[in-house]
Amino acid sequence: MRIVSLVPSLTEAVAVSVPGALVGATDWCSHPADLDVTRIGGTKNPDVGRIAALAPDLVIANEEENREPDLSALRAAGIEVLITEVRDVPQAFRELARVLTACGARTRPRWLDEAEEEWAGLKEPETRLSAVVPIWRRPWMVLGRDTFAGDVLARLGVDHLHAHHEDRYPKIALDDLRAAAPEVVVLPDEPYRFTPDDGPEAFPGLPCALVSGRHLTWYGPSLAEAPQALGEALRAALR
Repeated sequence: MRIVSLVPSLTEAVAVSVPGALVGATDWCSHPADLDVTRIGGTKNPDVGRIAALAPDLVIANEEENREPDLSALRAAGIEVLITEVRDVPQAFRELARVLTACGARTRPRWLDEAEEEWAGLKEPETRLSAVVPIWRRPWMVLGRDTFAGDVLARLGVDHLHAHHEDRYPKIALDDLRAAAPEVVVLPDEPYRFTPDDGPEAFPGLPCALVSGRHLTWYGPSLAEAPQALGEALRAALR
C-alpha cells in the first residue's frame, strides 16, 4: 500500500502500525518525529498535484480537518479517499481500526488495545469541574457541541460550559468567557499555540491548564498517554 495522510493523528497511527506504507503527509504531521515522507502542504490546502504524483493507493482524511473541495479534487484525479468522522472517544477507536485495516495492517496493533483499555478503565471522577476551552484568539473561539476534545475532557471530569452551544466551535467574546466564571480554563497548544505568556493573562484570577493539543485533540497512539497527561496538567493548574 502507498498511503497519503491529510490528518496528523492518523499519520502517526499509520506510521507506527504499518511501517513503510506512508509516502506523503501534511506539513503539520509532526509525529513520529523521524517521519521521512513527501510533504504535500497543509490540512486545509493540500497540493493535489503533488499527491497525485505520489500515486497513492489511498488518501486518508477527516471530515472536520480537511475541506470537501480538496477531497473532491482528489477523487476527480482517480484517487481513492477514506474519510473519517470522530466526535467522541469510542468512535475514535472504531475509526482507527477501520483506517489501519484499509491501510494494510495485518493485525490490530497493541497500542490500540492498550489505549482502549486505558480509557475503558477510567473511574468515574469523584468531582467535576466547569471549564471554558479556547482553541483560538483574535477572535476568541472555544469548544462547543459534539467535539472529540469535549468528550475527552468530559470523561476526565471536566464539563466545558459551551457543550450545548449550537455551533461546534463558537466565537465568544472574551468578556463573556470571563463572566461564565469557569472553575478552570483549558488552553491547548493547538490549533492556536497558547503558552504561559500567551493566553493565561486574559483570564486573571482563574486557574489555567496549559495542555498538549496532541493529547486533547489527536486520536492515535497518544490516546494511551492522554488521560494521565491531561489529568496532571489539570491538577497542576488547580494547586
